[in-house]
Amino acid sequence: MPDGSCHPGESVVSSSFAMYAIVASGGKQYKVNPGTLLDVEKLEGAPGESLRLTEVLAVRTDSGFTLGRPHVKGAAVVVQVVNSLKGPKVISFKYKRRKGYHRKVGHRQRLTRLKVVEIELNGV
Repeated sequence: MPDGSCHPGESVVSSSFAMYAIVASGGKQYKVNPGTLLDVEKLEGAPGESLRLTEVLAVRTDSGFTLGRPHVKGAAVVVQVVNSLKGPKVISFKYKRRKGYHRKVGHRQRLTRLKVVEIELNGV
């Protein structure tokens, strides 16, 4: 379309560039940019300590997109531990009608809040 708009389902390539990486931690995948705050399953580390996440699945840079098989060699995401916290309470309730059976169990996942400092690319 001449006015710069697009149809639903069409992608628009933006001139602004954002470097990002997709990392795996605790069995989950996260898309992170430098400066991103994210909550992951509990990691060992004191607040203020720096950690390296080496399970980088993909990296987007100004030179292109690199997909790892399964990980991108030489890539790491440097993060700083902000604090440790607990997630929201999840209630599991089991019940069988007419049998007098019911069980209520609560769970709160322990989490670590991380701040992404930088995305390292050695030889990528």
